[in-house]
Amino acid sequence: MKKTLIALVIVVIAAFGLAACGSSSGDKGTVIVGSKGFTENLILSELYALALEDAGYTAQRTFEVQNAVINDALTEGEIDIYPEYTGTALLTILGQPMESDPQKVYDTVKDEYAKQFKIAVLDMTEASDGEGLVMLSKTAKKYNIKTISDLWKNASKLSFGSTSDFYEREDGFDGLMKTYGKVKFKDENSFDNALKYEVLKNDEADVVPAYTTDAQLSDDTFLLLEDDKGFWPPYNIIPVTRQEILDKNPDIADIINKISAKIDSKTMQSLNAKVDIDKEEYEDVAKEFYDSIK
Repeated sequence: MKKTLIALVIVVIAAFGLAACGSSSGDKGTVIVGSKGFTENLILSELYALALEDAGYTAQRTFEVQNAVINDALTEGEIDIYPEYTGTALLTILGQPMESDPQKVYDTVKDEYAKQFKIAVLDMTEASDGEGLVMLSKTAKKYNIKTISDLWKNASKLSFGSTSDFYEREDGFDGLMKTYGKVKFKDENSFDNALKYEVLKNDEADVVPAYTTDAQLSDDTFLLLEDDKGFWPPYNIIPVTRQEILDKNPDIADIINKISAKIDSKTMQSLNAKVDIDKEEYEDVAKEFYDSIK
């Protein structure tokens, strides 16, 4: 039953994706490239598709697959490759304990994916779409804050804002207090996550949680604080594909790894900004970047 539902989701999405994007004809066979349904993942998946097409494959785009089924879609052969994240793979898919060392997380995910799913994990990017704390650069400069430890020393002078669930999560406010020590901020406010950067600009809070490849972080108005005690797990981007795909087409690893080698957090922030802020189409953004690195 599960496979039937997955197949139905994939077929519907594939029909839309292929109609919208088209696919190039290649003599090496077809690779079905999947993606999750948010800007960054769409850009990355389009980059994979462009690189595969350039190498002589036909890339079938099956984009915006639901997070809950995308790993099953891969293992059951509904898609062949997609961009995942080390933290998601470790905590959500494998159910392993939290770990903050990027290389340890990658090694664990790579080993367990091979054992449990016969999935190959390709090279991870430097870019990590994890959690962090963000301030206005001018506020951080005023108090000489660069790290979360610096922030903690100045907590009584500053207001903290976040979604209500952040104050209750183990990997949220309580976890930060356990790792960095208990402090009292001047104020603690709650707001909708989508408004976090407006909240900072309007001085409704001095510091907010954010994702480390958010489009807004391409703007020097904001400063992402260093998580100097390594509280949050890493979320480095990892292309994942079934081992059988690589056994038949070993050059795919090199094709995709060359893309990953060009992606760091600043690059990802910039690419995301072109779509989320400048309102360009993700296909155009991916094509422009691909042409600049190939």
